[in-house]
Amino acid sequence: MGYRVVSGVQQPHPVRLTLPLLLLVTLLVAVWTESQDYYSLLGVNREATTREIRQAFKKLALTMHPDKNPGDPSAHEKFLQVNRAYEVLKDEDLRKKYDKYGEKGLDEQQGGRYESWNYYRYDFGIYDDDLEIITLDSGDFEAAVNSGEIWFINFYFPRCSHCHQLAPTWREFAKEMDGVIRIGAVNCGDNNHLCRRKGINSYPSLFIYRAGQKPEKFNGERSKDNLVHFSMQFITTSVTQLWQGNVFSEIESAFSSGIGWLITFCCNTGDCLEPRTRQKLAGMLDGLVKVGWMDCTTQEQLCDSFHVSSGATALFPPGSSLDKQGSILWLNTLDSKEIYSQVINHLPDLELLTSDSFQRKLAHHRWLVSFTFGDRSTASNEYKKLQAFLRDDHIQVGRVDCSADSELCQSLYIHKPCVAVFKGLGIHDFEIHHGKDVLYNIVGFARDSVRAHVTTLRPDNFPSDRKEPWLVDFFAPWCPPCRVLLPELRKASIQLAGQMKFGTLDCTIHHNLCSMYNIQAYPTTVIFNGSSVHEYEGHHSADGILEFIQDLVNPSVVVLDPSSFADRVKGRAEEQIWAVDFYAPWCGPCQALMPEWRRMARMLSGQVLVGSVDCQRFQSFCQTQGVRAYPEIRLYPGNTRQPDRYMSYNGWHRDAHSLRSWALSSLPRASVDLTPESFRSLVLSGQDHWVLDFYAPWCGPCQHFAPEFEVLARIVKGEIRAGKVDCQAHYQTCQSAGITAYPTVRFYPYLGARRHGHSGEHINSRDANVIADTIRQRLQQLSPRLHSTPKDEL
Repeated sequence: MGYRVVSGVQQPHPVRLTLPLLLLVTLLVAVWTESQDYYSLLGVNREATTREIRQAFKKLALTMHPDKNPGDPSAHEKFLQVNRAYEVLKDEDLRKKYDKYGEKGLDEQQGGRYESWNYYRYDFGIYDDDLEIITLDSGDFEAAVNSGEIWFINFYFPRCSHCHQLAPTWREFAKEMDGVIRIGAVNCGDNNHLCRRKGINSYPSLFIYRAGQKPEKFNGERSKDNLVHFSMQFITTSVTQLWQGNVFSEIESAFSSGIGWLITFCCNTGDCLEPRTRQKLAGMLDGLVKVGWMDCTTQEQLCDSFHVSSGATALFPPGSSLDKQGSILWLNTLDSKEIYSQVINHLPDLELLTSDSFQRKLAHHRWLVSFTFGDRSTASNEYKKLQAFLRDDHIQVGRVDCSADSELCQSLYIHKPCVAVFKGLGIHDFEIHHGKDVLYNIVGFARDSVRAHVTTLRPDNFPSDRKEPWLVDFFAPWCPPCRVLLPELRKASIQLAGQMKFGTLDCTIHHNLCSMYNIQAYPTTVIFNGSSVHEYEGHHSADGILEFIQDLVNPSVVVLDPSSFADRVKGRAEEQIWAVDFYAPWCGPCQALMPEWRRMARMLSGQVLVGSVDCQRFQSFCQTQGVRAYPEIRLYPGNTRQPDRYMSYNGWHRDAHSLRSWALSSLPRASVDLTPESFRSLVLSGQDHWVLDFYAPWCGPCQHFAPEFEVLARIVKGEIRAGKVDCQAHYQTCQSAGITAYPTVRFYPYLGARRHGHSGEHINSRDANVIADTIRQRLQQLSPRLHSTPKDEL
């Protein structure tokens, strides 16, 4: 069960202490943990990434685990606390709740179990320490695979022996292909929902991802050479063989587009690049230079014109003169990474924008601008590739040196190196990138940002007195949940274009403005609608934001006071059922419950009425109702003879789905149980349409689906009858109907004289509304046949 708050004090479940020693240990552990927050327990700062949190936890697990400290009676309790800290901070939603409300905003369940020491030593975080392998999670997966780069991703599970067998090969392969394609890994133990969405059903699963194309699965023997061969076929950039008939036209054509050439000359003596190395470089330098080779044994005169007498490799930058050796860069290495580095260093820098040109250039064109402060970072050379990646998106790329144009940068409140997208509407409509400073993340940000409608806010454009509605995200760049929310804001802004404006305010820069709105935790998302101000409490997702805004327009939860509670809840009609949340605004668990309560209300629309009572405002009323702790969740069933009767919710989970299942379980059944005899007489031989749920009592998914089936039964009541068949009790009936999995939903339409077959029509859904729509569409298709049935057959 989650925490409830009584008079502002956190009350966990009582624990029976059987030994004085256990009491002493528990008190010592409580003192040890009380002085440290979760970040301190793990030894990380509040800016830590998920990977850094995982690495820190692993180090602690290897030293603090009870298996390594058998003589320490407090080891178990100490490690439980560390494990709980890890379970909370690795989860973006729980991390935000903790940052905002502390432990009182969390349920008790996190961190209650842990694995053996061997698991943390050998199975946990397989690729966390490999620089060439990028560990992706739900927050950055889509941005990575849609960046335009080629990704080869290993979906693995920590306990999978085959995954561990592959790991050394995957590391060697990643080193071999570093810089050619991106090598990634996804831990399906930590990212179960992501892996299920991607259809991963075995481990390890290896997939190539290219933007806009279907992923390609690797099914061969998992050797390094096979992996290299498989991945190289997706590098479609061609290596051109140059000869007397095409060399000058090819070079001039590339130069006219601002693209240079990397040419390797192959002779009987000296060194030229191997075919695989050429192909790798073509992929690494795609869009920046073209890669070609020349056979000097057949093109001797042509090679002489380039002053080549033995094998060599040279860079011809765009605009260079072919007959002037000073403009050509001769490379003295055969290593692809060294060649790549030298080529990137030698290419022209991004266009420099100054105070004089900035406003004119950005007035009508979309730009991605890198703001620097004198010293260039090592990433600056990589930024040269941005123009190639964004060329098809019609986004120009430039840079501003803030040490030389300080006034310009100060006017934009840019005080440190960053990247920003200007959307072609002038210099004040822009968005700053706060994600990872890596190419794929910046490319994904630029593409999303130019389509979205999110603006970086400053005091001069903050919407404090605007008439149109605004959603403002108060955030801090160092806050990981903030960085997760930002791309979701962009998605929501596209959905609500023309209805609501979106902006972000960096509270590390605009302290006073954030203080004015009493911002105490990040991210805090607020909707300004004229004189009304609403704080968003919900999941870091576009869908969550859209649901919240929809709820503001059409509230799903009825706000009750003592008078309306007496009229509507106590005076409810016979068939009405109410779910009521008694809460206090200052209570952390109550605040955490609010978005789930609203979501549950929408899910129960038409089934159960949902309300809430503010017990801070109506304190005496709540006392008369016997409310002693917050939140107090009650269900008032549809029985007006006992209007005061209610059931309290005592479940562990306070998410919308768990609360909905609890509420639905109290409703009177609309379906009927069928026996073999009633199945034959009512379904197979009767004159009604039927929808059936074939289930087994021991089946978890069946138990989860049961309340949903009751919703379906009420939706179709009067049109279609609903029944349930227990396949454990009536195995022969289910076998005759061809049931091979539980739960199975089948539709049996009445077709007049033509009786049903045993099997019915399978419906592949567990959503009540989808099933109802499917059945109604099927009845419309059957309508001509039903209407043509002779009267005497009916």
